[in-house]
Amino acid sequence: MTNRTIRIQDLGVIEYQPAWDYQEQLLQENVRIKQAKGRGEIPADGEVTTNHLLFCEHPPVYTLGKSGHMENLLLSEAQLADKGITFVPTNRGGDITYHGPGQVVGYPILDLEHFFTDIGKYLRLLEEVVIRTLADYGIKGDRSPGETGVWLDPEDPKKARKICAMGVRCSRWITMHGFALNVNTDLNYFGNIIPCGIVDKKVAAMQEELGREIPLAEVKEKLLKHFAEVFEAEML
Repeated sequence: MTNRTIRIQDLGVIEYQPAWDYQEQLLQENVRIKQAKGRGEIPADGEVTTNHLLFCEHPPVYTLGKSGHMENLLLSEAQLADKGITFVPTNRGGDITYHGPGQVVGYPILDLEHFFTDIGKYLRLLEEVVIRTLADYGIKGDRSPGETGVWLDPEDPKKARKICAMGVRCSRWITMHGFALNVNTDLNYFGNIIPCGIVDKKVAAMQEELGREIPLAEVKEKLLKHFAEVFEAEML
């Protein structure tokens, strides 16, 4: 039974670890349903897995993907504490990135068996959602060959800058983690890391590109609209 309904929750400002724990909880509930169906405890036309999209904003935190490198964090534990920044190793893909105020973080918990079973396609569609959202503001987002996320001027090595980082995990075709779009983000925090482990490219934020602050609620509305279009989903 296909379910392309996605339940929306805005968690507001939340520390990284509780948000991660909540994602794990939602993912494991979906895994339970799949396992029960596999054992015949739930009929094929019975209970179905649930899709979620969580929005949130984190206090300053650096997170490291499972294939990331600690040397891309340029601060010591003492310096992190002094600056009031937490550090969390995670089980998502990708290297190191920053989350903080003024950034829209989206965590889709989707059962891809309701959509398509292709992680590469999933990442490209997440990028497409962000690219369309940026276009609403007159910002030309693009892809950089071989690099996940959304970029500005990726074809020009002197100008290339990343405006949206992505890193996901998938278990039994259920996704977690997701994307972080720099809206009104203080980009100085990226100076303490080698973002995504890429040494020769910069980062960007919508506020810096447009010269004005953008309401996060407005950006979320546009992301939801394009998410529904791109994933052909009903947003609740």
